[in-house]
Amino acid sequence: MKTLFTFALAGLLATSTFASNDLEDLKANSSVHSKYKKISIHLNEGVGKAKIALYDMNGKKLHSRSVKAKEDIRVPYDLSGLPCGEYQVMISTDNEEVIYTVETVEKEETAPIVYPLMAYGKKVDNNTINLLVIGLEEAGVEVKIRRVSDGKLVHREMVNQPEGFRKNYKLNGVQPEDVYLEVTDIKGRTRNIYI
Repeated sequence: MKTLFTFALAGLLATSTFASNDLEDLKANSSVHSKYKKISIHLNEGVGKAKIALYDMNGKKLHSRSVKAKEDIRVPYDLSGLPCGEYQVMISTDNEEVIYTVETVEKEETAPIVYPLMAYGKKVDNNTINLLVIGLEEAGVEVKIRRVSDGKLVHREMVNQPEGFRKNYKLNGVQPEDVYLEVTDIKGRTRNIYI
């Protein structure tokens, strides 16, 4: 009788060991990943016939489907029309079941890079300043020449040259060191250039 009981107990332990190995096998042969609002389910070759079910954060079934994983497969889900949050993916076969929890988030829009206005000035001679403006995306640059001492406007001009320009400004009665250039493009980027 003891021998029979021992065999029964050994058989029960062996069965529970196989069951736990089956569960580990399904978990080892499947994976679920999320990126923003897209979920990707991977099943490795040998999983066989499986059922995939997607549940929302309240446990409501959103979708289910059956697949045959004779080879490695990927099952994508696009949750763009659903709110961000935690979702559960249940993968089940005849013998086992695994539940994954994934979180979806909004994709952050990156702000466009705003480059500074690229404008350069230099003294050509005692009466001339050279201005170089490059890298414009849209035509339209306002150039103001002001006195350094009091900020009084000496000259003002609008230049509608696409992409950039180079221009000499002749000064009457003022030295290049006594003025500065205030350059503003159509986008509102400003640069003050002191000679």
